[in-house]
Amino acid sequence: MNQKRNGWINGFLGVLIFSGSLPATRLAVIDFDPVFLTVCRAAIAGVFAGILLLLFRQQRPVRGDIFPLFVVALCVVVGFPLLTAIALQYVTSAHAILYLGLLPLSTAIFGVLRGGERPRPAFWILSVLGSSLVVGFALTEGATSSPIGDTLMIASIIVCGYGYAEGARLSRRLGGWQVISWALVLSLPFMVLLSVYYMPASWSDIHGSSWLSLGYVSLFSMLIGFVFWYRGLAQGGIAAVGQLQLLQPFFGLVLSALVLHESIGWSMFAVNIGVVLCVAIAKRFA
Repeated sequence: MNQKRNGWINGFLGVLIFSGSLPATRLAVIDFDPVFLTVCRAAIAGVFAGILLLLFRQQRPVRGDIFPLFVVALCVVVGFPLLTAIALQYVTSAHAILYLGLLPLSTAIFGVLRGGERPRPAFWILSVLGSSLVVGFALTEGATSSPIGDTLMIASIIVCGYGYAEGARLSRRLGGWQVISWALVLSLPFMVLLSVYYMPASWSDIHGSSWLSLGYVSLFSMLIGFVFWYRGLAQGGIAAVGQLQLLQPFFGLVLSALVLHESIGWSMFAVNIGVVLCVAIAKRFA
């Protein structure tokens, strides 16, 4: 029981950290090219991940772990950040954030396919209900829609759900922070080369807010958040703890309003109550 509780606590901390990712990315792509932002954040996080692995003298992954680690890297180190960074050139942060309400359902589906989990039928009903509340809220908010931006966000949700499930499966054996660290280290040579290739021609026009945003998505979104998130998924179950992602859009919307001054409606709080109830009840049936 303590392990399950710790899983929910770690998962919540991970979601809280991830909630700042899209607002920070939105700020960063004002000055940075989306491809450079993606590979640079991964390179910076990869350096720190390598230092952590050396300091704590972690055992290297076995041969059978290499391909799954590359899948994690492709999905959460490159795929999700790149797709969302490009999408944020077409839609607002507030609009993009609401798509994150589909992440619990995506994670749960891949948790069944890759993690062998079997939640009860009531869990799926609540998961679909919670996702529907978030999507319905997105549609009624009247945010400017772009077919390209929307398609990229949907693709990012599918890729991210798969990466979360695959990483959580590995975390049961390797440990939470070790999985994302090894994934970052394995991709580090490619990310460094691509960072140099896509480096901006001039650094003088880049604002301080963009540098701070790059720092946040590199250290918190790309590394520290995953330390808590993968540990939480491994402890509490992929499908169960994954429901906490339903709260991420609302934390993100608050940050978008405070940091980016994007407008949000009071209806968000009513929907938030419904989402919290779905998460609380789904926990009992996971």
